[in-house]
Amino acid sequence: MAVVQDVHGHVHGHPTGIMRWIGATNHKDIGTMYLCFSLTMLFIGGFLIMGVRAELFMPGMQIFEPEVFNSFTTLHGLIMVFGAIMPAFVGFANWQVPMMIGAPDMAFARMNNWSFWLLPVAASLLIGSFFVPGGAAAGGWTFYPPLSTQGGLGVDMMIFAIHILGASSIMGAINIITTILNMRAPGMTLMKMPMFVWTWLITAYLLVLVMPVLAGTVTMLLTDRHFGTSFFNAAGGGDPVLFQHVFWFFGHPEVYIMILPSFGIVSEVIPTFARKPLFGYSSMVYATASIAILSCIVWAHHMFSVGMPAAGQLFFMYATMLIAVPTGVKVFNWTATMWRGSMTFETPMLFAIGFILLFVIGGFSGVVCALVPVDIQVQDTYYVIAHFHYVLVSGSLFSLFAGAYYWLPKWSGRMYDETLGKWHFWLSMVFFNLTFFVQHFLGLAGMPRRIPDYALQFADFNMISSIGAFGFGLAQLLFVYIVIKCLRSGEKAPDMPWDGAKTLEWTHLPTPAPYHSFETPPVVKF
Repeated sequence: MAVVQDVHGHVHGHPTGIMRWIGATNHKDIGTMYLCFSLTMLFIGGFLIMGVRAELFMPGMQIFEPEVFNSFTTLHGLIMVFGAIMPAFVGFANWQVPMMIGAPDMAFARMNNWSFWLLPVAASLLIGSFFVPGGAAAGGWTFYPPLSTQGGLGVDMMIFAIHILGASSIMGAINIITTILNMRAPGMTLMKMPMFVWTWLITAYLLVLVMPVLAGTVTMLLTDRHFGTSFFNAAGGGDPVLFQHVFWFFGHPEVYIMILPSFGIVSEVIPTFARKPLFGYSSMVYATASIAILSCIVWAHHMFSVGMPAAGQLFFMYATMLIAVPTGVKVFNWTATMWRGSMTFETPMLFAIGFILLFVIGGFSGVVCALVPVDIQVQDTYYVIAHFHYVLVSGSLFSLFAGAYYWLPKWSGRMYDETLGKWHFWLSMVFFNLTFFVQHFLGLAGMPRRIPDYALQFADFNMISSIGAFGFGLAQLLFVYIVIKCLRSGEKAPDMPWDGAKTLEWTHLPTPAPYHSFETPPVVKF
């Protein structure tokens, strides 16, 4: 079909094939592209960590040289954070935010398209950095100097990839802020917006605040490498610890950029399956804003072992423990929403409850790491690995699965296979805990992270962790099968898939007899 562009730049007509996706300006098409891209990167990042866990299955050097092992860990971190989790949430925002606020599309449709197509370019640079001499090994995914000031071409490719990813994130955030503030339907005030929209509005402001900081950080690193500056070079009067301060001023809000949209998804899923409104809507909004503000003043809790003054250590310790308060408010509100609700346990609800249970474990270990004397002991051990995977995998990834199952009938018009969805949840839940819970014990016993070989006393827990990792990775193939099966041959979804007979078999319930105000109303148990 012919495609016509009017004087305002709007495209009319329905292009088909590859052109539909390359020139897409519809928020749903772009959201779909974001989600497909993030799923692809999830499996690439997963493949890398499978290699790492295969190497760690037994003591000794089995498969990789140390440099290749380091490249795998570096790229796993960067790809999962910037390639899998963040684009997935932007995909959800593209799909849901305009529909939730009654807008016809995103505010800047062409910029929306551009912000997506920067991602494959950046991903190509990231993955390509593995194949150049020296690889992407320098300094891990946080690329600390002096290792990163001495690495090869792979580090430069990583720096440019991060610049491009940052530009994409900033454009996406500007688009979301403008859409939410300017394009809401009449009558939808800010305090009537769905929680998912609120969490994304606050997340977008965080992105605009901290992504330029990361860009400045890696630019200073680039000039140190090639233009003779000494920002982080101690021999020239610079300070390697300065890099850590500037990096983590970006890095800690980034953690909340990856978890706040999760809170929004869970705040949509739980009221639906509890058949109750969200408990404490206003407090949820204020707690989300509080978390975002506090996230900007706790960055140095990643740096307790660099030798900062005691006053600095105390400030960051107390600020870190303070951030647990608004997070706890959210957990209590979700629990109160479920309390005495008419709950059913479809796949989205299972993933949402799994999110809460495991995220709380990650939160508790975060409070442990906030204590300066403890953190100095567990710094750079597998305890820290266990902590942030409980937050980011059971946090971000589980909520993404909850949202995908929850909205897939809305997006596709078809129902997924509920039995297979529950299998996906239970396999993910079991293998996730098998992988990461034992890593707490490894860390407490002193096993350092990012090492390809280890002492014999760590062998048993590492074997358990590797078996769990392979099981968890294979379980995600089931998710791909469920989505493809749903799109190709799923049953037609009802207009309201989570409120009709599909869920509760309401058609088979007896009709309650009428009652008078002085009588006890009949109770229908679901």
